[in-house]
Amino acid sequence: MEQVAEGLIITGEVAWVSSWGFVTTPINGYISIRTWYWYPVYIAKLLLLSALFWSACTECLLCCVCQLDPDNTGFIAVENFTSLVEHHELQLDPSKLDMLFALVQSNEEGQVSRAHTQSFRRAIANGRRTLQREILLDETGLGVYKRFVRYVAYEILPCETDRRWYFHQNRLCPPPIFMAIITIVQIIVFMCYGIMLNKWVLQTYQPDFMKSPLVYHPRHRHQVWRFFTYMFMHVGLEQLGFNALLQLMIGVPLEMVHGILRISLLYMAGVLAGSLTVSITDMRAPVVGGSGGVYALCSAHLANVVMNWAGMRCPYKLLRMILALVCMSSEVGRAVWLRFSPPLPSSGPQPSFMAHLSGAVVGISMGLLILRSYEESLQKQCSWWVIVFSFITFLLFAIFWNIFAYELLGVQLPPAP
Repeated sequence: MEQVAEGLIITGEVAWVSSWGFVTTPINGYISIRTWYWYPVYIAKLLLLSALFWSACTECLLCCVCQLDPDNTGFIAVENFTSLVEHHELQLDPSKLDMLFALVQSNEEGQVSRAHTQSFRRAIANGRRTLQREILLDETGLGVYKRFVRYVAYEILPCETDRRWYFHQNRLCPPPIFMAIITIVQIIVFMCYGIMLNKWVLQTYQPDFMKSPLVYHPRHRHQVWRFFTYMFMHVGLEQLGFNALLQLMIGVPLEMVHGILRISLLYMAGVLAGSLTVSITDMRAPVVGGSGGVYALCSAHLANVVMNWAGMRCPYKLLRMILALVCMSSEVGRAVWLRFSPPLPSSGPQPSFMAHLSGAVVGISMGLLILRSYEESLQKQCSWWVIVFSFITFLLFAIFWNIFAYELLGVQLPPAP
């Protein structure tokens, strides 16, 4: 027996149709084509309810924001935030409340950003440690390692909250091994070639030096690894000493604070940009030395200090800034003199200095953003993707340049060593 009920043809029993158009179909029944007329109505009602719900939530949120931030500046006054936390109706852990108060009251500008950092969210999430309200420099009874960690925090981080957070959550594992390994390998390679060539200064004047498979030479640019491995070779003891000193004095503290992934990415980006820039702008010259990566680290750190000059608490920062700029400029001047000094007939053109400048550009752009994003996700920042896109564009341009430009421009390259 067939029964028809509201557009349904059911065999054996009557279907049930709710006021929302929802249909329960019996196991032994079948639905005619007319059933589907109810689904658009059901979906439309769901969409209407969703729109009303989100509209109410938005109005409530805007009301709260207008009360806490009436001028729409993107910041909430510390007094308003403290009052909100004190009179909340949620059951929060007391240690988490102490963490909130410590983070808020430590803000020197008396404002709280509505865009919380990852360290702020992590502090609220675990609630394991209460940040002390005292200035970190007032901490007493510290061991040697903790004193060094405090020194690193004041050298690298401009915000007191970030300094205390780094100081309390710092662990020795994993250690800053990247810069240490790079420096050790550079020293070992230099000593091997120094013994083999019996020359410790201006090794590039030795013809056998350029025969190394690590040196970038325009005749061997098809060997892709040379765009990276040139950083292990150095002109002489003076360049190696300068680079190793900066890598250990600046690179290691940066790696301790920002992690091995970010600092290794910045260093290797400076190294790659250095060799690619030389292949474009100084097409006949070879490249040796880790100056591209070193200048990426140094320029990023110096730019971060300048941008956060008031917040940095490192002692004698002006004197040290001037000293660093003088040393870096002297190294660039030495590289320029070496590049244009008359070479020996058998040695060919001397290494280019363009790697120093390109490394500095990478540090000021990519490096500055990395250093200013302590405990914050880079992937969520639009400026990070702009920089990544720009670097990839430069990389693709350099690849095509190395493939086609040398032959099209008829560049007379020096003979292969």
